[in-house]
Amino acid sequence: MKNTLLVLLLFLTQLAFSQTGSVNGTINDGEYNDVLPFANVVVKGTQTGTTSDFEGKYTLDLKPGTYTLVFSFVGYQTKEITDIIISENESTAVNVTLQASAGQLDEVIITTTARKNTEAAVLSLQKNSVNLMDGLSLESIKKTGASSVANAVKNVPGVSIQGGKFVYVRGLGDRYTKSILNGVDVPGLDPDRNTLQLDIFPTQILENILVVKSATADQPADFTGGVVDIVTKDIPSREEYSLSIGASYNSDFHFQDNYLVSDKSNTDFLGFDDGLRDNPLVPNQDVPLPQQNGEVAQVITQRFNPTLAAQREQSLMDFKLSATAGNQYEIGDNKLGFLASLSYKNETKYYDEYVDGQIYRKDETDKSNFELLADRTQNGDVGNNNVLISGLAGLSFKTEKSKYRFNVLHIQNGESEASIFRQSNFIISSNNVKKDNLIYTERAITNGLLSGKHSLGSENNWTIEWKLSPTIARIDDKDFRVTPFRVSTNSQTGEEVFTIEPSESGLPSRFYRNLEEINLAGKLDIEKKHTLFGYDAKVKFGGAYTYKQRDFEVVKFAIPFLNFPSASLGGNPNLILDDENVYNPTTNSGFYIRDDSNDSDSYDSEVSVAAGYLSEEFKVTSWFNAILGVRFEKFDLIYTGENQNGTELVDATILDKSDFFPSANLIFDLDEDGNEKIRASYARTTARPSFKEASLAEIFDPISSTTFIGNIDLQPSYINNFDLRFEKYGENSDFFALSGFYKSFNDPIELSFIRRAYGQYTPLNLGDANVFGGEIEVRKNLGFIDGLQDLSFNANFSLIESQQDYSDDEREGRLDNLREGETLDDTRQLQGQSPYLINVGLNYNNDDTGWQGGLFYNTQGKTLQIVGAGDVADVFTLPFHNVKLNISKTFGENKNSTISLQFENLLDDDVESVYQSFGGEDQIYSKWNPGQEISLSYSIRF
Repeated sequence: MKNTLLVLLLFLTQLAFSQTGSVNGTINDGEYNDVLPFANVVVKGTQTGTTSDFEGKYTLDLKPGTYTLVFSFVGYQTKEITDIIISENESTAVNVTLQASAGQLDEVIITTTARKNTEAAVLSLQKNSVNLMDGLSLESIKKTGASSVANAVKNVPGVSIQGGKFVYVRGLGDRYTKSILNGVDVPGLDPDRNTLQLDIFPTQILENILVVKSATADQPADFTGGVVDIVTKDIPSREEYSLSIGASYNSDFHFQDNYLVSDKSNTDFLGFDDGLRDNPLVPNQDVPLPQQNGEVAQVITQRFNPTLAAQREQSLMDFKLSATAGNQYEIGDNKLGFLASLSYKNETKYYDEYVDGQIYRKDETDKSNFELLADRTQNGDVGNNNVLISGLAGLSFKTEKSKYRFNVLHIQNGESEASIFRQSNFIISSNNVKKDNLIYTERAITNGLLSGKHSLGSENNWTIEWKLSPTIARIDDKDFRVTPFRVSTNSQTGEEVFTIEPSESGLPSRFYRNLEEINLAGKLDIEKKHTLFGYDAKVKFGGAYTYKQRDFEVVKFAIPFLNFPSASLGGNPNLILDDENVYNPTTNSGFYIRDDSNDSDSYDSEVSVAAGYLSEEFKVTSWFNAILGVRFEKFDLIYTGENQNGTELVDATILDKSDFFPSANLIFDLDEDGNEKIRASYARTTARPSFKEASLAEIFDPISSTTFIGNIDLQPSYINNFDLRFEKYGENSDFFALSGFYKSFNDPIELSFIRRAYGQYTPLNLGDANVFGGEIEVRKNLGFIDGLQDLSFNANFSLIESQQDYSDDEREGRLDNLREGETLDDTRQLQGQSPYLINVGLNYNNDDTGWQGGLFYNTQGKTLQIVGAGDVADVFTLPFHNVKLNISKTFGENKNSTISLQFENLLDDDVESVYQSFGGEDQIYSKWNPGQEISLSYSIRF
């Protein structure tokens, strides 16, 4: 009987404790533009309450019901938040900002209503930031139905996404935009970009996305458009688990019988190759020619995978799944939390009219001919399968005045592609070529983050924060196989004849490219609160160090032949390395492997950036806040490599730059609560060349048949940035902002075609440039119209003008190729710069019914993609008009289940880049149709 009563008592106790919810959030200090530690939070009319920790965060467990919370701190206005609804097993976010009271000790009670939308959390960060900042909360991301950071961030004003992966801020290319993870530099899957590949981060692990558009001294100096900070979830306020699964269907891509594939390994579905595509030869193995050792040449040739042809099969739908888990535990007076996330995505694309890498030229012999002449056209079918797995695991330990955090992030990506292109050459040579291309790229990144934050001093007026973040990145292009056949027509039968002719179409080739990069980043930030001019102030100083080391190697093999009737293969690449056709020493005929590697394709580089900074945040008056600072960075680039002419550099210091980067941010509060502000800022920043750009490397792309030529004399760009912005914060997450900016570029780096070296391009420091423009953003709940309280509208528009001066060489090339009646402008558009960006959205959200939906439109203006040279015209990316619709329904006893339906690219628009020349018709450089996608997903929280 006693045991029964004990069990019943324990059950009732557990039941009682389980029927609770919580309220949590951050208390901000309106005086310091910072968090407010150790402030009081009390349920009105009771003794129930808590205090914020040294990060200004608080959590309070309450039974289901409606409450009023009172927030207070000595010397600050007390604020009451009413109508806070606590639901069972749910966490309600309430963030507040306390302002200093006029008499410092007088109590002023401000009563307001709790905002139910966590967009307020990000708006609070924007409002209290010392930078000019925009952002997206997790709630905002859910409204758009975005499953990755890439899909979400393009809703931020002035932000666009290129290739579905890479972020551009204010129309500036990724060279001028920086993306970081939890405030620390992390290399991406594309090693030659300054930004992370944003589609690798599932939204389930996000806290928010912050886009900083004005620099302060504590930030890295190598950005101009903005810094995109991807902030992952911290210690959860309570136990939480989630599971999500989804599938997507595209009528252009999926269940097509003519989908192109290459041979597959058993582990492709896990994002890595099981060894099927490994180089069968040991490093630096001698590969003799048949004339040197026929028996060894035969054996070596037979080691290689004989599959060279793209195969046809049926494509499958996209699918994805993700799971997250997190909890928090009390350990005495301390808290220990964990967060884990696993995400899997498998996507398939197929383009049956894919155009890429075409070359058109101006008529150099007839200036009255306005039409561009085709030098090379290339189009065909492409099948692509992309597998992406990301895992994040983290521990956080928080004491009264310290917090420690350890995260490990691993990203595994395997991308296979098969294509069949038809290439036609006209001017220099005249022929037609069929190419089978088989590609597999395996990418892996492992990043660790160990950080700590400490509040020190008797009045907690010292804060120390440090971060250490090592990263290992490896990118392997495994067994790229390119098999070209010259195509001619039999004059008697009219049938196509396929032949391998080295002088006309080139030889079958195989490439193995390996990149390994080690990245070590560390930073230290120290803050000290003090008094200046009779107001609270804050000095901040610290340093950072980043070291990057990259090894890049290319191994290339050609497949020539001896005494072989080349026309007998019928255009079937798989017959080349068939046993009957491999070189035979007895007959002295057949195909064999030849090592065609060039030392110019490989290099070894090191980069180090040592930085120190000092800044002061202070008030001049009660309504005027200033943040002044200076940052010092020493940048070194050390290079080892050689070019095709035999010029060799060993551990050569290519760049050794020591620079100061001053910054000033001024904030003018136009009302007592800081709901209306004017921000003004100035900063000097830089854009530095990548490893590959500042090199002697000459890297051939076998698919596009283009060659990248490094520029060992390339110099960093320096930019002066000016910003002015008006902000107005309203209720229900209403927001209005009007911004203007001006940027002057010294020695901007641009990719340019090489004059009379067709199909080759190189980075150059061209003439100086100016960029100026404006942005307007509106977020408005439509509740002021009867019956529309569940609707909200958001729109942002950026209008940008860029003016790039010509270098002497570029000006000369353009003048030599002017058409009749054409004049040369004094400037041109900056490469990568979009003249306008538009984002518009209409959201519906009803918490009672669980229905949520949104219609969204996104586009950007015509952008200079590649700078022309001489008779080769400029290439422009045309606007892509994307309209998407998202509908979701939350249901279940605790509304813990959600089903979502999404429609992408409703206008069925094309992604297109074109050559443009005075008086002539546009000619296609690249073009494909992403199709219209329908996605269905289900997620559950428990």
